[in-house]
Amino acid sequence: MTTQTIFLGEVGPMQIILVLAIILLLFGGKKIPELMKGLGSGIKEFKNAAKDDQTTAPKKDEETKA
Repeated sequence: MTTQTIFLGEVGPMQIILVLAIILLLFGGKKIPELMKGLGSGIKEFKNAAKDDQTTAPKKDEETKA
């Protein structure tokens, strides 16, 4: 038995539906698309920053070797 199973129990489709229903009740139908749009743009911005960091990292390594 894993630690996750001990604390969460068996996570099935009914539990997921229950959590989604609670989120819908808390935030309302109009606010959820705005939240998802903000989350999506944040993830996109993070990926772009990570990609830029990977492309600039080898240039820094080449400069230190020379």
